[in-house]
Amino acid sequence: MPPSETGGLVAYHSWIAGREVVGGAGTRDVVSPATGRPFAQVSLLGADQAVSAIAAARAAFPAWSRTSFRERVSLLDRLRAAVVTEADDLARLIEREQGKPLAEAYAAEILPSLDALKHLARHAEDLLRDDVLEGRQLLLAHKEARLVYSPFGVVLVITPWNYPLGLALPIVAAALVAGNTVVLKPAPATTLVGLRMGALAARAGFPDGVVSVVAVGDALAPALVEDSRVGKIVFTGSVATGKKVMAAAARNLTPVVLELGGKDPAIVCRDADLDRAAKGVVWGAFMNAGQTCASIERVYVERPVAEPFLAKVLEETRVLRLGDPGRGEAELGPMTLERQRRIVEEHVADARAKGARVLTGGVTPEGQGWFYPPTVLTDADHTMRVMREETFGPVLPIMVVDSLDEAISLANDSEYGLTASGWTRSEETAQRLQRELVAGVVSINDHASSFGEPTAPWGGMRWSGIGRTHGLLGLREMVQPKYVSFDRSRTPPIWWYPYGADLVRLVSETAPALHAPSFLTRLRFQLRLLRHRRLWRRFGPFRLLRNLDKLV
Repeated sequence: MPPSETGGLVAYHSWIAGREVVGGAGTRDVVSPATGRPFAQVSLLGADQAVSAIAAARAAFPAWSRTSFRERVSLLDRLRAAVVTEADDLARLIEREQGKPLAEAYAAEILPSLDALKHLARHAEDLLRDDVLEGRQLLLAHKEARLVYSPFGVVLVITPWNYPLGLALPIVAAALVAGNTVVLKPAPATTLVGLRMGALAARAGFPDGVVSVVAVGDALAPALVEDSRVGKIVFTGSVATGKKVMAAAARNLTPVVLELGGKDPAIVCRDADLDRAAKGVVWGAFMNAGQTCASIERVYVERPVAEPFLAKVLEETRVLRLGDPGRGEAELGPMTLERQRRIVEEHVADARAKGARVLTGGVTPEGQGWFYPPTVLTDADHTMRVMREETFGPVLPIMVVDSLDEAISLANDSEYGLTASGWTRSEETAQRLQRELVAGVVSINDHASSFGEPTAPWGGMRWSGIGRTHGLLGLREMVQPKYVSFDRSRTPPIWWYPYGADLVRLVSETAPALHAPSFLTRLRFQLRLLRHRRLWRRFGPFRLLRNLDKLV
């Protein structure tokens, strides 16, 4: 079904079970952040339509979970080919709907998604292969045991507006290749990119019900989370919403992965390459107009290099171009949401009132769109909201410190722990930062670029989330480990009925035989074990000899 005309705007629709479905609960405007004006509409699903996507996914799961990796990989490769074919259109759609420049749409969304698809297609089967386990308990060592990985069923993926492709497609692909079916709920502000993924999945040939993309109003989102047919939820978004998702999921004990906010620090050490540090910190703070959970939102610079570092930061910042990416070259586009710009304005005003100096930026430009200039603050401290709360905008507050100890202490003085970076030439300092900074990702002389590495896990500590996406750990989040064992022996285990005095003596002597601190004590009790006929009947001399390593 092609998009439809509604009031002069083209309307786009959800994808359920491989088909486009016109929503029955009205429409929502899709607004350009560069102009503040709508350029398209999305039809919203009604309650019955929304839950039908979960029903379709649940019905498709048994057959899909039985498909071979070869079949799943073939479809992932076809999906990757479809993304490559549509890459230019996708980049322009991201630019128009979300506001980031084309360079970032390609580099931060399309290329990482393609790399993730390729990595999963090439390596998921090996990464999810059964793990053979060697028993370490003498009485159980004869068993054949494995750890196998089973899909959850329906995985509900809820994605944010700041990276509508890059924070969705790799997660969806990991769930699919592991044998799950997927229902994707994209963010209201960037629903079109999500719906385009539904169209690409249908074109790639995924069976009906395996992939659905639903556009729903805010009131219906909890119904998806609370549906008992959902096997797992992967949510990316704010801490406040993540807590609500977790609470709702708890009603059915549905497991969750939460990738939440950040207040990510950068520490500039006295021995840093200041040119590299300034360029890296400016990019880490202002890329995607600062609307990245891993943006640099706090800088701690050691006093001996504070002045030259600050001068270089200002030099790098003042040449950045702010504007509509669709109308020319710009390093910073608009902020995606007007309400997010208001938060940025509040944080800057609070910092000013508490003594921070605005060295560049800090004034909302007049005119259409939700633009905000790259802003550098100095004399910042932890009494300010801009140093404590997630700003999620193009603001770089800088605080001068007297020592590395102080910098690490302040960097860790946060409720968040997503990423952090250190800027130093010293191997010893780098190792200390990697060891002591409380964050899920710590980079030295770079910031957050590991998101583009398909083998690297992504996720945080503290309020920054639970679980991981990407890489081996992200793939393992999409499966449930199951321990399976096979006992080929004919003799029953020694602990089965009947009990008796001989069994009591055997098991009471087994503990010191295996675990006494002294080798001589263990040896004495091991010799006693050899007198027990029940043990000999169970194992025989040859099996005992083969398992001597369990005794010593």
